Amino acid sequence: MKKQVLLMAALSAAGLANAQETVRIGHVAAMTGPVAHFGKDSENGVRMAVEALNARGATIGGKKVKWVLVGEDDGGDPKQATAAAQKLADAKVNAVIGHETSGTTIPASKIYHDAGIPQISASTTSPKYTQQGFNTAFRVVANDIQLGHVLGRYAAKTMGVKRVAVIDDRTAYGQGLANEFSNGLRQQGVNVVAKEFTNDKATDFAAILTRVRAAKPDLVFFGGMNAVAGPMLRQMKQLGLNARMMGGDGICSDEMHKLSGGTMADGQVVCAEAGGVEAAGKAAIDKFRADYRKRYGIDVQIIAPYSYDATLLLAAAMDKAGSAEPAKYLPLLAKTQYKGVTGNIAFDNRGDIRDGAITLYTFKGGHRTEIAVTK
Repeated sequence: MKKQVLLMAALSAAGLANAQETVRIGHVAAMTGPVAHFGKDSENGVRMAVEALNARGATIGGKKVKWVLVGEDDGGDPKQATAAAQKLADAKVNAVIGHETSGTTIPASKIYHDAGIPQISASTTSPKYTQQGFNTAFRVVANDIQLGHVLGRYAAKTMGVKRVAVIDDRTAYGQGLANEFSNGLRQQGVNVVAKEFTNDKATDFAAILTRVRAAKPDLVFFGGMNAVAGPMLRQMKQLGLNARMMGGDGICSDEMHKLSGGTMADGQVVCAEAGGVEAAGKAAIDKFRADYRKRYGIDVQIIAPYSYDATLLLAAAMDKAGSAEPAKYLPLLAKTQYKGVTGNIAFDNRGDIRDGAITLYTFKGGHRTEIAVTK
């Protein structure tokens, strides 16, 4: 009897020694609604990272762990975003990747901060996100100040535009980007001849485009997402407004061709992605894109490589701290430097990426085509 008890105790101890800790990575973005194609792209990147961590038996402080993706849908709506954030906070996830847009990320960030849960956004570009002073908030892409100024400089110096109309969708992302672009444009001495706004659910732009047409712009800048920009481009053609369009990463995917009803001409649209890989990193990002296509049967939209890197960065910080507990690894996350498929990642004292790259694109044959990577 004594031997049996000892044997059971030994087996129990061995089981505890081999027990795997579960590390839950929360992800939130729009899984439904007009910008769901970006949200699913982001979640796909996190899933690929989680699968890679499990496949290689990634440990934390030498201990076996099981990595799990916990996904939530915020529908691109700020109220739904805070509800999703509270759900993840209550579930005590170890970290969060998300949200997708500035309008959802900013209100959700306070919930994560209050819960002490680190949050990395792979796509949010509004400067306000990291200006709140939350030590839990990070991003792995450049912000709208950088993005807007690069676009303003490119419009003036390379495209040679003289008259620009600016339209935004009144969201935190769209309005913020439009304002920063206008600031960048003014620095180049170019006139903004018309300012209009719509909303992120709009489908009819006849009134504002008629006013814009009267101002005779050679470029229309749109601050917002491609779910609005595509139909707007189609209606520009219908109204005989033969101007080029420019925008940020919200319009910078191949979905623009479909959403414009096939009316987008080669070279008509110029956009910028907050992020980018210079020549030395092309092999790594090309491999990621090929792996993504093999895994999902579709091409990367925009966000997946950044959400992938954000997840692996979290894993590196946890391993360095020897713990997945937010309070223990958060200080190290702020100092961690990581070389990912999108390049080198390190944060400044606000949680913004240092020396964030920006990639300029146009479209040819309905497909996004790189122009240049700049900083």
